[in-house]
Amino acid sequence: MTAQGLPLLADVFPELTADILRLLDPEDKVLIEQIPALRYHGVCTCTPTCRNLLTAAQGSPTPYLCELTEHDEVVIWLSLDPTATVIVDIEILDGRDLGPAAQRT
Repeated sequence: MTAQGLPLLADVFPELTADILRLLDPEDKVLIEQIPALRYHGVCTCTPTCRNLLTAAQGSPTPYLCELTEHDEVVIWLSLDPTATVIVDIEILDGRDLGPAAQRT
């Protein structure tokens, strides 16, 4: 399946998407502008316990990390590609339940 055939992250996880937009630095326009177009590639399967939500093909390089904080606590990690401009996966650190779409099949 091509990325175009995948659902939008915002359609699968509207509350999470809204939180990411709210928590991103308003000056980080490169990341903010791509959020509406991010595709959901499923849950990462690199290890049995990984729960990252993929927004790029599995195995995409992720040398950079953007930490999103709320009340001085890191709640979300955005893994970025080598250019540090494309979100390739999302790790939820605050324990929220994302429902069945975030479960492995």
